Amino acid sequence: KELIDAYKELGEEGLWSNLEYFLSEVIPVAKECDVNMAIHPDDPPWPIFGIPRIITCEENLDRFLKLYDDSHNGLTFCIGSLGCTKLNDMPKLIRKYAGMGRIHFAHVRNVKILDDGSFEESAHRASCGSLDIVDIMRAYHENGFTGYVRPDHGRMIWGETGKPGYGLFDRALGATYINGLFEALEKEHK
Repeated sequence: KELIDAYKELGEEGLWSNLEYFLSEVIPVAKECDVNMAIHPDDPPWPIFGIPRIITCEENLDRFLKLYDDSHNGLTFCIGSLGCTKLNDMPKLIRKYAGMGRIHFAHVRNVKILDDGSFEESAHRASCGSLDIVDIMRAYHENGFTGYVRPDHGRMIWGETGKPGYGLFDRALGATYINGLFEALEKEHK
């Protein structure tokens, strides 16, 4: 309870201030060592338990990148986190930030946005959720993205048990799906 109250008291601008201080200390070292840093968006991209969230949308991603405007300061672009609200157009954002060379790590998963605005994680295929994974991967391909990509989160399927959200079988299916999409896109553009 005390930690939650401290975050509430800090507020959104306090989070921005702390993040700017952190980046001013870390990014110069990352530059010196040629290491790309990549912030993960808030998941979900809206306040929870009254705690503000700041890495949530295009406006805030732009603000983040301007806090320390250097190619070593980038994004872990998690489409499952940002994509669980219809306010974020994933292909458009990927085209923008991949085109800028600021996506350093891509997390790919699908989510199903429910009528009440909540969401459920779903299988990776476009037909299984609310996100068009084919167009998302096309946006990466069109912008020459060569960074790291991984399937993000997986359901427990086929009797598997373990840590919820990290089903091995579903993530393996996601990896093969993503690889298949990349291969199809490469052949389509030859």
